[in-house]
Amino acid sequence: MSLFYQQDINESTKLGVWKIEEPEQFFLDVVPLQRSITHPNKRLQHLAGRYLLKHLFDDFPYREIQIASTRKPFLPDEQYHFSISHCGEYAAAIVSRTNRVGIDIEIPTEKVFRILHKFLHKEELMQFKLASSQVVLLDEQLGDFELEESDPRLPTLLWSIKEAIFKWWGWGEVDFSDAMRLANFDLCDKGNLTAMFIKNEIEIPLKVQYQQWENLLLTWTATEPDVIKRVD
Repeated sequence: MSLFYQQDINESTKLGVWKIEEPEQFFLDVVPLQRSITHPNKRLQHLAGRYLLKHLFDDFPYREIQIASTRKPFLPDEQYHFSISHCGEYAAAIVSRTNRVGIDIEIPTEKVFRILHKFLHKEELMQFKLASSQVVLLDEQLGDFELEESDPRLPTLLWSIKEAIFKWWGWGEVDFSDAMRLANFDLCDKGNLTAMFIKNEIEIPLKVQYQQWENLLLTWTATEPDVIKRVD
């Protein structure tokens, strides 16, 4: 058993992280491979994610999982709301009977500095004292910021938070820099922050929680299932 981390958020919502150390057959004995995946590591991640769903709730109907056009996995009758993420040798999942959920897991890497301008609003770049050499500095207020690529944990965490929100949203077509805005917070081993999701006429405040380990970041959010009304 390689359960790395588990948290029971409430009576109907659980999350977990699995460290993948087993061969394929370990997972295949419990959950089937529901689509063709040629890359062996991606196949292991796929299987571990679905195995984790079953581990969190043993009656999870994994055979009924479908994939939306946005690539979000879902259950047609929404018996459970769930979200899956994986990176490297880790898979993460959050499952709930009552809450709409999103989860993301990341390994910090300096590559994140190359895409800061793609997922952070200029106000967030200022707020978190981050800048990127690839940002077109049209706003003079950003001109004093220096690129500091020594510690990728904070920008990777910010990326992960927005990824978790994106999965919570589930319908795609979201501008990461404009639609998801993050309030400032003090970076700790674990904590929470406030975010705002803004799209068309929708404005939804979200509480996002995170957990850090030495070389691993986990973020998640959960809301009432009817908090979103789909925008046509």
